[in-house]
Amino acid sequence: MKNSKLFKDELYEQFARIGKAVASPRRLEILDLLCQGEKTVEELAEHARIDVKSASAHLKVLRSSRLLGSRRDGKYMRYRLADPAVGGFWLSLRSLARQQLAEIRETVEAYFENRGAMQPVDRRTLVSRARRGDVIVLDVRPKDEFAAGHLPHARSLPLGELRRKLSTLPHSKEIVAYCRGPYCVLSFEAVKLLRRRGFKATRLDDGVLEWQAAGMPVELLAGH
Repeated sequence: MKNSKLFKDELYEQFARIGKAVASPRRLEILDLLCQGEKTVEELAEHARIDVKSASAHLKVLRSSRLLGSRRDGKYMRYRLADPAVGGFWLSLRSLARQQLAEIRETVEAYFENRGAMQPVDRRTLVSRARRGDVIVLDVRPKDEFAAGHLPHARSLPLGELRRKLSTLPHSKEIVAYCRGPYCVLSFEAVKLLRRRGFKATRLDDGVLEWQAAGMPVELLAGH
């Protein structure tokens, strides 16, 4: 029979596997990206701006700690969170870090210096207004992330396409843009562009993960 010290040592060793797996800025970024939906190693490398070999090595570490799962899709392997609890873990880690580390708050405030782009938006009010057509909700993430899950009544318009499709947006309506959550800069850049072109635009702090964590509904495209 194992003594209590050996029992505890073995448990803490297993707990430490998770800590070791996420003790890398790049692996945290990969987790964040996979919270948006499945991705191949090539897609992850592109979004994280690292080479495929490095992305593959990080994925191997995350998989070995059971944080990720995968499935084969033709000649590609698609990676995903092993369980929704992994997304909850990422939200909790991020929240604790912001609470305890003044450096995070300072970095965020320095980057998002235009606080008007981060006005609080009531979630239920936003859904009601979007349903009535009083406001346009823009999802400026890549289209595959929109397909995997998006806010109700949102319109997909990736940041890379926004400039050339501005003519499709009415100046008469308020626009609320969102992307991958409070630290994603895609919606921030979208709001800056929209305001320069005369639109009334606001950035929603939430991404799909935060929206779901608040108990709000998410829509999927057919086939997902």
